[in-house]
Amino acid sequence: MAEVYSFEVHDGPGDFFGYTVEHLFGDVWERPGLSLRDRRLVLIGLMVAEGLDDVLGIQLESALAKGDLDAEDLRELVVFLAHYAGWPKAAGLNTMVETAIQRHQRARATTEESI
Repeated sequence: MAEVYSFEVHDGPGDFFGYTVEHLFGDVWERPGLSLRDRRLVLIGLMVAEGLDDVLGIQLESALAKGDLDAEDLRELVVFLAHYAGWPKAAGLNTMVETAIQRHQRARATTEESI
């Protein structure tokens, strides 16, 4: 889970969090056949289609941070998904993508300044 989302993983209350980390991220995300990038593309498409904006931003920012997708990949994804998920959903995705790109660029600039 830490590898997929680029942040420190802390256990949560109950069994749900543990099962999620162990099964979803330990087994499903690690299966052979699809790369991490492929899985991200599928998941982002699904999230857009289903309107799961609350976790979509996390995927976009993590994809940029981990280098799985770059700014142009995400912008192309917006155009592609507009034709399958619908224009209103793609318009929201476009806003989220541009926000994630700006945050990523600011973070990189800050890191480069501190070096």
